Amino acid sequence: MSKTKSAKKRYVIVGTGGRSLMFAEALQTIYKSTHSLAAICDVNPKRMEWHNKIYREQYKAKVVPMYLAADFDRMIEKEKPDEVIVTSIDRTHDTYIIRAMELGCDVVSEKPMTIDEKKCQAILDTVKKTGQKLRVCFNYRYSPSRSKVKEILMSGAIGEVKSVHFEWLLDTRHGADYFRRWHRDKRNAGGLMVHKATHHFDLVNWWLNSQPETVFGLGSLQFYGKINGERLGNFRPYVRSTGEKAAKNDPFALDLKDGGNMQGLYLDAEKEDGYLRDQNVFGDGISIEDTMNLSVRYLSGTQLSYSLTAYSPWEGYRIAFNGTKGRLESDELESSYVSAGSGLIGDGATASQRLTIFPHWDKPYHVQIPEGEGGHGGGDLIMLADIFAPGSRRKDPLDRAADHRDGAMSILTGVAANRSFITGLPVRVADLVDFH
Repeated sequence: MSKTKSAKKRYVIVGTGGRSLMFAEALQTIYKSTHSLAAICDVNPKRMEWHNKIYREQYKAKVVPMYLAADFDRMIEKEKPDEVIVTSIDRTHDTYIIRAMELGCDVVSEKPMTIDEKKCQAILDTVKKTGQKLRVCFNYRYSPSRSKVKEILMSGAIGEVKSVHFEWLLDTRHGADYFRRWHRDKRNAGGLMVHKATHHFDLVNWWLNSQPETVFGLGSLQFYGKINGERLGNFRPYVRSTGEKAAKNDPFALDLKDGGNMQGLYLDAEKEDGYLRDQNVFGDGISIEDTMNLSVRYLSGTQLSYSLTAYSPWEGYRIAFNGTKGRLESDELESSYVSAGSGLIGDGATASQRLTIFPHWDKPYHVQIPEGEGGHGGGDLIMLADIFAPGSRRKDPLDRAADHRDGAMSILTGVAANRSFITGLPVRVADLVDFH
């Protein structure tokens, strides 16, 4: 299809879960004058119908063509998109990324880019073979607090960074949610070391302007799951919580009958594919870890100690950088949320922040952090602008846009960690993939 200079840039979305709504909303509201959502694709027709209902009622946009996943090639041929946005279940990211590039499309992929080293290698090979572009969405890079940390480190305020201590906490609302849904099966998302920590490892790679060399980790399921639930007195005898008497008054239960996204995207759609969004977090079938600790050495020589806990009473993180001229500490308390509870740009808004510099031989001082609007600490809106309106901004001195190499390096720490969990041995990242 030939396009005139004034034609809108065309996108299709594959995977219509909660996260995809952020991209659909942006395309059909903020950027609708220059961009268009040409079609959506999913394994579940009911979920796509709910999306079109949102487009029509909330965004005042036209409904878009719907294609089943088996018709992905036909959608590309008929709709002729410039770019494909991949927000499907993590284990299928590689399938759609690779096929889209083979069919001549650039790709925007939600994190993680993929879930293991074999799929990662296949994506890297396809990028090289096709010459198409792959963008990976790391919204945390764009939030004002994380951008400010990058600015300070680049300024040399604490000298050369020699060690980093990074603790991320998921609470018993948001953290528990990973154990209700498809993420609870490690085959779907690579566990929290890949699905969630890809954000954190990408931040460290970006902050340090380096990449991981060696990873050693310990990880286990210590809180969720049936055995732990029975041991700790948290187990209740139900498979799924909606409509179940045994789930009544259980603080870990999720009721999908909300009359909104939860019901439309999942409860009303489950008869199509059998997916239960409200499984018992203390039930059987959980194969991911909830308690994880890593030691990582970077090519720069910097050492990282990292922990991820998925059952904390509060959500957020604490990080400290130890440099040759001082120390930087950053704490952030995040607003907890359940994915797709609203599904929009406001998910995961920041509640409070502290950023402090401790120079050698001088008084510590606090750094003012610009306020961000929207989800993920204010990062979502800025990232969307970078994706959909890059020409409106000057060259980014922080280099926040992430490509396929960034996507690969972010997951390889987690992939190496998963291997280390099993073997009890350190893993060299260079042994996992070949970057040509």
